[in-house]
Amino acid sequence: MKCVTLFRRDDHCWQAFGQDPERPDRVIDTNQYMIRSGDAAILLDPGGIEVFPSMLAALTREIPVEQIKALFISHQDPDIGSSLPLWRRVCQPDINIYISWLWESFASHFDRDAVFTTIPDEGLEVALSPSLRLRFLPAHYLHSSGNFNVYDPQARILFSGDIGAALIPRDRPADSLFVTDFSRHIGYMEGFHRRWMPSPQARDAWIAQVSKLDIDILAPQHGLIFKGDDVKRFLDWFAALEVGSGIAAMNR
Repeated sequence: MKCVTLFRRDDHCWQAFGQDPERPDRVIDTNQYMIRSGDAAILLDPGGIEVFPSMLAALTREIPVEQIKALFISHQDPDIGSSLPLWRRVCQPDINIYISWLWESFASHFDRDAVFTTIPDEGLEVALSPSLRLRFLPAHYLHSSGNFNVYDPQARILFSGDIGAALIPRDRPADSLFVTDFSRHIGYMEGFHRRWMPSPQARDAWIAQVSKLDIDILAPQHGLIFKGDDVKRFLDWFAALEVGSGIAAMNR
């Protein structure tokens, strides 16, 4: 599994883990993210059970697993959090686990003994360390009814979950974890966004919210990462996209 550093300043660091060549063919590729500040780290969408061995091996080449103090689960999907009991086994069992209040009882099917810190609909601000506070921003209905992003105002990075996701064909692996040709990249994300993003109203509210932020990097949970001018290109493209394509099947 690749590990790419997105940001580093003193003891503050963002790293992305993805493009796992060892994953089974039928398992969707995912990006996992780690934020470090001092001797504390948080994993964002730590991944499914199938990628756990590769993810753990890649992570422990970077930091001792004991420094993982929290997990953030953006919504209920298994590719995001089904590895939860394994992370609790290698980290401290009482590790702090953040998830929407809406999904607490559902995520307990991954791990009935896990104790969650629930996020209210309007979001939450948390301190990873004395010098770094992260913002959990609502992104409801995109695509989950209880969904959150993570914004780091110091690194100017937005973890956007499934927003901005792309399905890169396995036989056409990217040379980088970053988008390098936005026009070509549209072909990898258009179908996903048309189907998985059901609500223009939710989409417009999310764009209005994040457009107020300073964002240098937009980091989704699938596919490639946007940086620089490609962040605005993505927001403009998403704002104009017709979403909710599955509704047509009910109108026949």
